[in-house]
Amino acid sequence: AAALAAAAAGARTVVIERAEHPRYKTCGGGLIGTSLAAAGRHVQVPVRDTIHTITAALNGRREFTRHDDAPLLAMVSREEFDDALRKAAAGAGVTLRQHATVRGISEDGGLACARLADGTSIRARVLVGADGSSGVSSRYAGVRFQQVDLGLELEIPVPAAVAAQWQERVMLDWGPMPGSYGWVFPKGDLLTVGVIAARGQGDQTRRYLSDLVSRLGLAGYPAARDSGHLTHCRADDSPLRRGRVLVAGDAAGLLEPWTREGISFALRSGTLAGAAAAEAAAAQDPVRLGQALGAYPAAVAQALVPEMDAGRRLLTAFTRHPAAFHAGLASPKGWHAFARFCRSELPFAALVERRPVRMALTLMSRI
Repeated sequence: AAALAAAAAGARTVVIERAEHPRYKTCGGGLIGTSLAAAGRHVQVPVRDTIHTITAALNGRREFTRHDDAPLLAMVSREEFDDALRKAAAGAGVTLRQHATVRGISEDGGLACARLADGTSIRARVLVGADGSSGVSSRYAGVRFQQVDLGLELEIPVPAAVAAQWQERVMLDWGPMPGSYGWVFPKGDLLTVGVIAARGQGDQTRRYLSDLVSRLGLAGYPAARDSGHLTHCRADDSPLRRGRVLVAGDAAGLLEPWTREGISFALRSGTLAGAAAAEAAAAQDPVRLGQALGAYPAAVAQALVPEMDAGRRLLTAFTRHPAAFHAGLASPKGWHAFARFCRSELPFAALVERRPVRMALTLMSRI
C-alpha cells in the first residue's frame, strides 16, 4: 500500500521483501468494509467467501446466530491477497527485491540507508518500515507497545459437506480468559480457526484453541498449518517516525485493540506513509522536507488513533464484562451496530460517542 501510494505520487520506489510472494502469513484474513475499499482501489480483491451470517457464543454457551442480506465481511487468503497487491505495485512501476532481508537502518548525508543481509545497501531519501512489530524499522524508530497478545491459528481442510455448513458464516466465541476470543473463518474448503489472548497465558491459550476445535467437531480433520504470532498495539505516545524513517502497519503498532483487526490499519497507514514519503522525497528544502515527514504522524493521529482509542475502551469493558457484551450484541440495536461496524458504516470512534454506549462503557469500566 505504501509503495502504491508513493509510486502514484511520482516517487521512484523500491520494495525490499524478505520472503517471496506468494507466501503464507498467519492471519484470519477477514476484511471489513474499509479494507475492501482501500484494497479495491488497486486490485480486484481475491475473495474466498462473502459473509452474511455471524454466530456468536460465550465460551461455547448462549449461542445465537444473526443474518444480514447485505455483506458483512469478505474472507481472503493472505497469500493471494498480498500477492495481488505485489502485482499491482509492480504494475505501477515499483521495483521489487524479494529474498532481501534488511539487517539494519541508518541515516547519513540526507539519506536513509537499509543494510541488507548480503552486505549491500539501499539508500533513499525516505524509508517506510512495513516489516512488522519485530522488524528492524520498529526498533530503529523506537516504537513502544502498550498491548501484546498471542494469536494461535489452524488452517483446516474440511470435506465439502462441512465446508457447506460454514459457507457465508463466521463464528466468534468470547473466550475463557479476560479479553480473549476465538473465531472460525471459512475460505472454501478451508477453515481458519484461531484464538487470541493476552501474552503470558500460552498454555491456557493453546488449551482454548484445542477446546474450541473439539467443541465444533473439527478435531478429526488434520490441520494443514498450525501457527502463531504476537500482535502489538502501540502506546499512545509511541513515535511514528525517526528522521527520514516512517513506520506503518504492525511496525508502528497500529491495530484495533479489541478485535485486533490490523489489515485496515496497515492499508490506511501504508497509504498515508507512502504519500508522505513521496512528498518528502520531492521536497527542495529542509523546511518542506520536515513538513512532509511531519504530516504523516498528524494524519495517523487524525484518521486512525481515534479508532484505536475507541477500541481500547471497548476492550476494557469487554475484558471485565464479556457476558454483558455478548448480551448487547444479541440485542437488535447491538447487532445492527456490529453489522454496520463490519461494513465500516459505523466506526468504533463514532459508536462509543453515542450517549447510551458512552454511559454503558463508563459504568462497565468502573465495576
